[in-house]
Amino acid sequence: MEKQKNAHNKKKKSPVNREFTVVAYVFFILFLAMMAYLVYFQVVKSERFINSPYNSRQNLFSEHVIRGEIRTADGHVIAKTTVAEDKTETREYPYGRLFAHVAGYAVNGKSGLENQYNFSLLRSHAFFLEQFANDLSDEKNIGDNLVTTLDYELQSAAYEALGGYDGAVVVMEPETGKILAMVSKPDYDPNTVSQNWEEINQEGSTVLFNRATQGQYAPGSVFKIFTTLEYYREHKGTQDDYSFTCSGEYEYEGQTIHCAGNEIHGTEDLRASFANSCNSSYANLSLSLDQEQFRSLCDSLLFRRELPIALESGVSSISISSGNSNSMIMETGIGQGKTLVSPLHMLLVTSAIANDGVLMTPYLADHVENYKGVLVESNQPKEYGALLSKDEAALLQDYMRAAVEEGTAGKLNGQSYTAYGKTGSAQVSDSTDETNAWFVGYAQKEGKNDIAIAVIVEDSGYGSTYAVPIAKKVFDVYYR
Repeated sequence: MEKQKNAHNKKKKSPVNREFTVVAYVFFILFLAMMAYLVYFQVVKSERFINSPYNSRQNLFSEHVIRGEIRTADGHVIAKTTVAEDKTETREYPYGRLFAHVAGYAVNGKSGLENQYNFSLLRSHAFFLEQFANDLSDEKNIGDNLVTTLDYELQSAAYEALGGYDGAVVVMEPETGKILAMVSKPDYDPNTVSQNWEEINQEGSTVLFNRATQGQYAPGSVFKIFTTLEYYREHKGTQDDYSFTCSGEYEYEGQTIHCAGNEIHGTEDLRASFANSCNSSYANLSLSLDQEQFRSLCDSLLFRRELPIALESGVSSISISSGNSNSMIMETGIGQGKTLVSPLHMLLVTSAIANDGVLMTPYLADHVENYKGVLVESNQPKEYGALLSKDEAALLQDYMRAAVEEGTAGKLNGQSYTAYGKTGSAQVSDSTDETNAWFVGYAQKEGKNDIAIAVIVEDSGYGSTYAVPIAKKVFDVYYR
């Protein structure tokens, strides 16, 4: 009887024992997972966390390290620290406004490359015995230098070409992703940021705003790249059958779309509509597009997502829906409506077209080296992904060439290089007739790498009149 009672008690306890065992195993697994993550953090992620521009503790490194230099790819020093006899340090920018937005500043906070590569500039890979001696003598070590992908001559050409206009110019190698120039105006002198901080940072001021990466503009006719691609996807193989007779305007259900200057283009196929930037034709064909597919295409071409670059950048927006009015559909198709893009976004799409559909990840930092030129780390070209197929890229290459040979970008025809492009003239708002001038395109010449460019000129006029000549000056300097 006693044996039966003990056996019965054991049966009662066994479920409790199992529960304790399960709990013990769970805690053991959690402990192992925590230990594994700590090891992973130390080996893989710790430096990335320290290197975050939002980590204010980085500034503690400045107590032991003199901030390194920032240089162009061709050796021009665009940011450096000078040390006075009393050991007072001053951050200087030898070229002043020329590299203001891309190099940034390192007082009153940080911006640009000064911000994104703060950790690299504030650590030293000098010879360890030298560092040891400096530590013993209470001397600071010399920080590492950042060598960028920027080209001094192209940056100068873009800056001068933009002149007194507000806007932006950004240039990239499609095959590598290297950013060669980045200009934004209005600009500022980074040497006097501290003295002029209240003025340049006052409410309503946009001087510190990098229009190349953060600017949000109606794209105007450069958006016809997207509209054309969607039409091609829906009519592949029959796109050449498209025909439209332009009378200078297109009216549908009480909404009238005008061509620039009410120019009459006559009968056009799709290629000629693109080359002539015919608003009437694009308003017409936009009404035939599947809006849900169009929205998906735009999303796959970097709308509504962070751009892959180590600088603060804006997120391009668009309103495409099957519920949109016909008026909104037509306006969207010609780059107006509620569509906003950054010059960088348009540059990336253009670069993908030039590179047979493949976008290379854009980058500004070529490598980091110690103050004696010994390599510390370097970046290599990296594929971001295929934004469009090779045959889609080929179609747009052909159409962009047509815009140069027989269309609105004709100022680029007949040069020593072969240019491709798309112009745009985007109305600033419904309450004004002022327009921003756009040009996006690329050029190529045997023996040189291709370069792509995006130009926006605020409150100016037609893209063919104001933006194309700026691109031409940059191409002329690069291919001379």
